[in-house]
Amino acid sequence: MKQFGKVAVMLGGTSAERPVSLKSGGAVLAALKRQGVDAHEFDPATRNLGDLISGEFDRVFIALHGRYGEDGCMQGALELLGLPYTGSGVMASALGMDKWRTKLVWRAAGLPTADWEILDAASDFDAVERYLGLPIFVKPAREGSSIGMSKVSAHGTLKAAFELAVEHDPLVLAEKFIDGAEYTVGILGDRALPLIRLAPAKDKAFYDFEAKYLRDDTEYHCLAGLADAQEMALRQLALDAFRLIDGRGWGRVDLMLDSIGNPYLLEVNTAPGMTDHSLVPMAARAAGLDFDALCLAILEQTLA
Repeated sequence: MKQFGKVAVMLGGTSAERPVSLKSGGAVLAALKRQGVDAHEFDPATRNLGDLISGEFDRVFIALHGRYGEDGCMQGALELLGLPYTGSGVMASALGMDKWRTKLVWRAAGLPTADWEILDAASDFDAVERYLGLPIFVKPAREGSSIGMSKVSAHGTLKAAFELAVEHDPLVLAEKFIDGAEYTVGILGDRALPLIRLAPAKDKAFYDFEAKYLRDDTEYHCLAGLADAQEMALRQLALDAFRLIDGRGWGRVDLMLDSIGNPYLLEVNTAPGMTDHSLVPMAARAAGLDFDALCLAILEQTLA
């Protein structure tokens, strides 16, 4: 493992997703150490980035989630320092963090994504309800882990959902509800991993933060139970969506199928979770890669 030199595993950070990042980074750090990599914890919330300038580290495994870690800021800093790092570059990271602008790019390229409206305090909420229909998903456009997200099912409650979301981001997205199953597609290098179908417990309105990280009754179906041709078509759609924003290395694309099987892209994650509840490790296992092998495969991409 000497080829990697000294590796900084970036974790924690200052975003709302710090607790999840600490878990992801801790798991990655342990996996790399088990394989003999000279890996060390690096939390930019408590450690000066100047420590990277000294030449102490040879490359960086980014296990940060959310702002200042997944949104292109850290990627730009590492580019300036000339340090190889895992995952997507500056543009893809910044674009992938912004659900609205990602949807604009996908729509412009003819890829399927649900209709939407951008909300602000002056929005005509009744008109948005009429246009999108109920239910409506309301989400901060530049947050992850479903933070600040809600499902609007009752007339007259869209404004309250906006007020919740805008506490996390001034850019708020209202998205048409897709009546069907939710899937996720892990990306590793130039291939899409097996699909996972997400099935939150019946008392959950949608796959929210609690369902993702805290519940043990969320069901994950991998293999997803689709016909082979449909599975392969959705994997290709996810790859196309990822490549379109210039994603590289690894990531995850989320999508839904409506009641008649039409796909709609939701969002892309350029630094997905790596916790015990996370989806990319689950898909990698279905493809024959255990967690340690997955972490090493991601790190190996920094040698290219």
